[in-house]
Amino acid sequence: MKQKTTYTVRHRRRREGRTNYKKRLELLKGRQDRLVIRKTNKHIIMQLVRYSPDGDQVLLTANSKELEKKGWKHSLKSIPAAYLTGLIAGKKAKEKKAASAILDIGLYSPLKGSRIYAALKGAIDSGLKIPAGKEIFPGEKRLKGEHIASYLEKHKSITQDYEKIKSELLK
Repeated sequence: MKQKTTYTVRHRRRREGRTNYKKRLELLKGRQDRLVIRKTNKHIIMQLVRYSPDGDQVLLTANSKELEKKGWKHSLKSIPAAYLTGLIAGKKAKEKKAASAILDIGLYSPLKGSRIYAALKGAIDSGLKIPAGKEIFPGEKRLKGEHIASYLEKHKSITQDYEKIKSELLK
């Protein structure tokens, strides 16, 4: 005699802890492009993604590794690097005629003043319209890297490099 199973197997990405489908559904109901921000051990990666029934379409990608081409000699995972990566993503979004998006941070905890919100501030400052409260962004001194320059001798030039690249990207 056939017996009925007592459980159902969850989606693979849910089992692996990679996707929260309830949160994803709420984001997709907004019918807007998503600004996906991911951080690795070495880089910040930002993508503008549009939902499609056949699969999500990535409209643009910005990686903090692109900062090296612009003369950045410091860490690619710091708060200033995240902010500048956000500026790059916003500039690319302007070129693609994308005006607004909603933030998708995935399974990361939303910590006030974190690298994710520094990257978001960079995207907003470059002209992309994303709903966010001002209290979650890091302070201006942290965005410039003054907290790094104050205790690391080899990174004393971080604020000059930051200002140079920021002015170049905002042209």
